[in-house]
Amino acid sequence: MTDTEPAAAVRETADSIATMEVRGAATIASAAAEALAEQAREAASAHADDPPAFRASMRAASRTLRETRPTAVSLPNALRYVLQRMEGDSVEALRRSVVDASEAFVRQLDRAQEDLGRVGANRLADGDTVMTHCHSTDALACIEAAVEQGKSISAVVKETRPRQQGHLTAEQLRDAGVPVTLIVDSAARRYLDEVDHVLVGADSIAADGGVINKIGTSGLAVNARERGVPIMTAAQTIKLHPETLTGHTVEIEMRSE
Repeated sequence: MTDTEPAAAVRETADSIATMEVRGAATIASAAAEALAEQAREAASAHADDPPAFRASMRAASRTLRETRPTAVSLPNALRYVLQRMEGDSVEALRRSVVDASEAFVRQLDRAQEDLGRVGANRLADGDTVMTHCHSTDALACIEAAVEQGKSISAVVKETRPRQQGHLTAEQLRDAGVPVTLIVDSAARRYLDEVDHVLVGADSIAADGGVINKIGTSGLAVNARERGVPIMTAAQTIKLHPETLTGHTVEIEMRSE
């Protein structure tokens, strides 16, 4: 590892995020925080007596991770959380602060998702059918928490082309004991008459409350409103996009497909 070359774990994590092997905003954020902790461990060995070089390597690793998914704000928010807590006069102190911050972030993320799941589950009644779009661990947490409360919940899952993230959602819901109907995206309007809620996640939440999510979300929301079906967005505060507070817009990721 050179002065600013990211550790192997950082490169592997960045590649996994970019190729969507790691997906779901909370999962991405957790993976990024853990990758920074690994970078700190390796950088501490490579720059044992050089705190400025250690800091430079951490910033370089953060840039490598951040560039993978421009729309999912949980990623830069996770990196910011960890790096803002990097402190100390020695490399060992810097390393420890990064590792501690990474571990604290992951714990808080898990706890926040559990809390969100309980809140969302309280909006679902026994016997409800929920329509989902794309793959959101936050949205899944709400349904899974409702099932844990003893409620009978079924799901209509949009497959969400071209990456078909809905197939992953359907698999996880089936594993949780939820009856699933997997539909092509164009059939969503037809199936809205059979659901009680539409439940989606979010890549980012703007300061004005605007939701940025997988393409197709806004069209689904319009159709749901037309049919009188409530639509809910499940999102942790890590999804809040700080730059929108000062009037900046959210960069929308464009994939090759």
